[in-house]
Formats: sequence, structure tokens, C-alpha cells
Amino acid sequence: MNELVPGGNVPLPGGAVTVRVPGPFDVSALITDDSGRVRGDEDFVFYNQPAAPGARLRGDTLTVDPPGLRAGATRVIVVVSPADPATPLGRLPAPTLQVTGVGGRPLARFAPPRPRQETVLLLAELYRRGDGWKLRALGQGYADGLAGLARDFGVDIADEPDGPAVPHTPSPAFPAPRTPSHTHPAPSAPTPTRPESRAPSATHPASHSSSAAGLAAHAPPTDQDGFLGLVNSARAAAGSPPVSVDARLAAAARSHASAMASAGRLGVEGPDGVSVHQRVAAAGYAYLTVGEHLVSGPRTPAEFVAYCLRTEQPRRTLRDPVFRHAGLAYVTDGRSGDTFWTALWATPFSAAGLARTQAEVVELTNRERARAGLLPLAVDPPLVTAAQAYSADMAARAFYSHTSPEGTQPWDRAAAAGSTRRSIGENIACGQRSPAEVVDGWMNSPGHRANILKPDFTHIGAGFAGGGPAGTYWTQLFGA
Repeated sequence: MNELVPGGNVPLPGGAVTVRVPGPFDVSALITDDSGRVRGDEDFVFYNQPAAPGARLRGDTLTVDPPGLRAGATRVIVVVSPADPATPLGRLPAPTLQVTGVGGRPLARFAPPRPRQETVLLLAELYRRGDGWKLRALGQGYADGLAGLARDFGVDIADEPDGPAVPHTPSPAFPAPRTPSHTHPAPSAPTPTRPESRAPSATHPASHSSSAAGLAAHAPPTDQDGFLGLVNSARAAAGSPPVSVDARLAAAARSHASAMASAGRLGVEGPDGVSVHQRVAAAGYAYLTVGEHLVSGPRTPAEFVAYCLRTEQPRRTLRDPVFRHAGLAYVTDGRSGDTFWTALWATPFSAAGLARTQAEVVELTNRERARAGLLPLAVDPPLVTAAQAYSADMAARAFYSHTSPEGTQPWDRAAAAGSTRRSIGENIACGQRSPAEVVDGWMNSPGHRANILKPDFTHIGAGFAGGGPAGTYWTQLFGA
């Protein structure tokens, strides 16, 4: 049986698959296509609507038969929430995903980091890859409640009115919507490798004093107002491939633009303490690379794109060939008239992409050792496992330290992953957007440089995870 870490995946055999989450939880499922959007309310499986083509929920057990899913379905997202809506997940035992195949054969197990204030957890997804299906562990917290989650995936939900009850027949009968209240994670301590705070790309210099009242939000699910055409034209001129709109990125962009408009200021972190990267993770988008434009001033998507193309750094982000998906939203404050824009650009997570990222970190590290006349480091699987798990843990639980919240140290984590190395060293970093950027940062820090160039070290493992307040989390483990 496979023990998965956040971002890990495993191929699924043919036939039905059973997903079980024992404990005081409600299990739900969202059935989507590649855009990440449901086709209709019938694609939301939960306790009041326990069946859909190819998916059936019985108590704490969800059975998915991929060939039986409705036409066009390529993804099933498994969601857990407290059986008692008033209880945060952090007060319950950590949910554990158990996956079995035909005949009860164990296939995978996933125990995510313990949630805190989240009310919903995107636990895993079953997704089509070529002619087969795979399971990916997610473990991403979501603080908007089950109704907020459904809205962001495209399920139509009518809000409950205030005051006396008014007869209505929602379809289906969802739990009562909750007011969005994104989780505010504890800040991570600064370290020598933490980059300076990033200024939003191409920000408008004007000051703002807008009120939260009267906000008008716009989030184009397709090429609304010609945004995508303008962007892809600029990318084509630079020789970059086109991007497509992703509904999850659009939802995260809408949430962040609204937060900025409410505060009357631009920022990577909103007044609720949630970063734009955490909003991307909360929307269910797992990424390898992410970029953002946070702008105030333009009145139309055409003006926005023109504004971003004027200066070097915003232009480089818009044209970056690594990006595959985009999401745009803009929110106008009805009182001040200011419009706040958020554009998100991302490369989706894949196992192959993660492996390439890890390999590039090792290659660049060994290049630095070669320049110093040192032997290259060999990749050590237990160190890789420990490094990857720690990066994922820092992103998921929004902390940044060589010491975990439970007090474990690098050598403890290496040993737990099966390492027998006598000596262990660790470098961590957060916020860097590429292997080249992170290795360069480590080499410019004396303590981290000493680890990379330590002659006694013979082995290495590299880890990377997207999410958390900083957006990216990197780990190197060295062994001798």
C-alpha cells in the first residue's frame, strides 16, 4: 500500500475504487472536467445528494467507478468537513484517507497535516491521465464552508435570507451557506533565506481610502472582454504558448481582488491575513509555478494588459512560457470608483514536473560543488522523501522553520524516512519562483552556502511545495 504525502500520486487499477474517511466527518465529492468546474448541481455528491453517475456515497465511504462517470468528467475531488458544522476541523482527529480497489485490496493511505481553523479540507482527487486514472493527495484547507466551496467550483446555491423563513426549493438541498472567513495562519519566523517582501507587480502608485460597501466583482470564466485574446496575442509575439482560463484561479483572483478593494490598498496579503497564494491553494489549484499581477487603475481588461506590458517585470510575468493557466478578476468600489485587479498565472502540479524541479535543484547544487572542486552529491531516496514531506508540511501548515511545530529536527525527519546517514544538514527557503533562484539565494547566504559546499556530504534530497503565505517552500537535506 502506498503512503502518500501532499502532492504525491499513485496510478489506480481498472474498476471501481472505494475512498473512506472514518471519523466524525462528512465526505463529499465534486465531479468536474479539466477546467475544474462542475457541469451542474448534479455533480456535487454529499449527504443530501448521495449519488451521481459513477459515484455513490454511503456514510463515510465514497465509491467511484471512473468508466461510469458522466461524459466529459475527468476529475473527482474528495472533500471532508466536520459532521458538526460548528466544530473546526482542528478540534477533531486528523482525517485519514483510505483507498481500496476491487475486492478490498488496499491501494493508498493519506494522512494530511492536521488542519487548524479550516472548515473544509480538499483531501484528494481522482483524475484521468491518458487512458487511465490516478489518485493525487491534496490536503489543502478551505475556510469558506461547504457552500462556499461549491460556489467556487460552479455549483449554483441560493443564499438563505435573513429574517423569517421564506419557502424555497434549492437544488440540491445544500447546507446553509456560511459567511466566508479565510483562515489566518500564524506568521512564519524570518530566516536568512527568506526573500524580502515582494511588491505587487505593476502596482498603481495612487493611495486609496475605499470602503467595503458597494463592491462590484467580475471574474471571467472564459474570454470575457477579450482578456484572453489580448494576453495570448502578447505571448505569441514573445514566442510563448497560449494560456487558458482556469476556474479555480479565477475564483482565487476574485477573492483577492475583493479583499484588496475592501481594504482600499494593494498587497500580496489581504486585510484578513491571507496571501494570494493561499487563496490559490484554497481554491483547489495545486501548482508548480505561480505568478501574479496586483494592479489598481485600469478600467478595462485591455487597459490592464497594456499597463502590464509597459514595464519589464510585469511584462516578463505575462509572457513567461512556463505558465499554462490564468485567472483574472477585478472589483470596483462603488464609493471611491477605484478598481482593483488580480491576475494569476500558474503551471499545474504534476509528478513529472515535481521530479524535474527536484532534479534541477540537485543539478544546480552539484554545479556549484564542481566549481569549488568538490565531488557531486548523489540523490538519496530517503532524503528526498523527508525533504519533500517537509516542504509540503510547511506550505500546508503555514510555518517556516528548521524545527517543526511538533519539535522535530532535520535529523529526526531523515531518520523517520528511513535514512541511515550519520550526519545530516538542511537548507530551507520560501518565496523563490524557480530552482535557479533558490540555489542562487542559498549560495549568497554563508550558512546555506557552507552546507552546499561541505566536503563531507555525499548525498542529497530536494523538496518543493506550492502554497502557504510565501507561495513556495524549498528544502534541501544533505547526508554523509
